[in-house]
Amino acid sequence: MAAGPQCKKRLEIEEKKLKADPPEFIKASPDPANILIWYYLINGPPGTPYEGGQYVGTVRFPPAYPFAPPGIQMITPSGRFQTETRLCLSISDYHPESWNPIWGMSSILVGLLSFMVGKESTLGSINSSDTEKRRHAVESHASNLTIKKFVEIFPEDAAKAQLLASVAAEPVATRKSSKKRAREE
Repeated sequence: MAAGPQCKKRLEIEEKKLKADPPEFIKASPDPANILIWYYLINGPPGTPYEGGQYVGTVRFPPAYPFAPPGIQMITPSGRFQTETRLCLSISDYHPESWNPIWGMSSILVGLLSFMVGKESTLGSINSSDTEKRRHAVESHASNLTIKKFVEIFPEDAAKAQLLASVAAEPVATRKSSKKRAREE
């Protein structure tokens, strides 16, 4: 289904706003082939079990946007959300009755991040230990490299993920000796 003129114009405006003033820890961009599908990248905030991780997901807008809410999914395993599953949030299509057309992509993603670092349960969320979430943070870079749209839409982050994934794949003893050599130099 294609975006109507009002929906398309609103999403184009939101894209410009996000590029000019992105929310902290978040990037987002529409799929070049379909403005109704956006990919987001959340950088795990410091002081959380997600620190150092990067999490990719989608926001799928209906053609009636901004008068109807989007569907939200996480693609990267995080220990907080099921992957490839619509999330039941007050800002998602699970709750059209609570949707406010004034909300835009920035408020949607800030709300998602807030929910991610919280403890509330909902359809699509999972409970895991902080240790498990930290493990997912380390593995997120390699995981994201398997997502074609991540590499296409966020090329600078994909290059960084490639480096981080290769470091994470090194045996611990090798990493320790590399760090020791770096300190000695």
